[in-house]
Amino acid sequence: MEKKTILAVKNLEKIYKKNGSQQTTAIKDLNLEVKEGEIFGLLGPNGAGKSTFINILAGLVLKTSGEVNVWGFDIDKNPRQVRASIGIVPQELNLDPFFNPRKLLELQAGLYGVKKKDRITDTILKMVSLDNQAESYSRGLSGGMKRRLMIAKALVHQPPIVILDEPTAGVDVELRKNLWKNVKLLNKNGVSIILTTHYLHEAEEMCDRIGIINKGKLVALDTTKNLLGRIQRKKITFKLSGEINIVDEELETLKVLSSNYNEMIFSYEKEKLNIGQIINYINDKNVNIIDMSTDDGDLEDVFVTLTNS
Repeated sequence: MEKKTILAVKNLEKIYKKNGSQQTTAIKDLNLEVKEGEIFGLLGPNGAGKSTFINILAGLVLKTSGEVNVWGFDIDKNPRQVRASIGIVPQELNLDPFFNPRKLLELQAGLYGVKKKDRITDTILKMVSLDNQAESYSRGLSGGMKRRLMIAKALVHQPPIVILDEPTAGVDVELRKNLWKNVKLLNKNGVSIILTTHYLHEAEEMCDRIGIINKGKLVALDTTKNLLGRIQRKKITFKLSGEINIVDEELETLKVLSSNYNEMIFSYEKEKLNIGQIINYINDKNVNIIDMSTDDGDLEDVFVTLTNS
């Protein structure tokens, strides 16, 4: 069964006009769709246009042209419904230090016009593991708790889509794991997630599909698996019984990345060369292979190739 499209963006452009005729294009002809129930990664270097895109969805920035449809609502015709369909967790921790989590969530629900009888404050606090800190001042919460409280704030109006903007920037490994556990739980409960992150291994592990933008343009949009399949070169490391001399391209596409007595690291194009050919080639040099490991590359290799950063 075809999954419902919950976010459809067509020919989106945002041009900032400066003094006189000078202008900067932040987003150029952006087209993408996000499906219900998926975790969608939006990646790109600094200044690529990610924040502008999120701010357009949030209603903080007006687009120059194009169409944006969220949960069936057009952003021009139904801006309030679009905002009600999205919960945004910003990078910055903007919490009132003198309110406790319960009070903050109640206040946020009031701002969204959620009636008291329809509020699910206790459920949300439990979901983000803050039920025991519900009455504690925000200023006394740990960094991890504050991050989870930011996610809780984005959930008070029960939006079908949650946007996480660099949620793990500057947090430690343990906290990162806890945050992702919460995100996966949210997703399991039917919330669609749009995620921006600088940590490419996180995107690789978390996202069903990934869009990569660079200089305001979409340079890739595919499943995580297919993007990883784009990597042409593999790395292979050999521990050998002795030293050998190998010249680049002596075997088609084989390049020496490093050579340190009995350890050699090569790269090669997997479409043109296979491991068996490399092993035979080394064996012909009258040395024994003691150990061997391969590296298929990761999302970072795709990212660097597509953004030239």
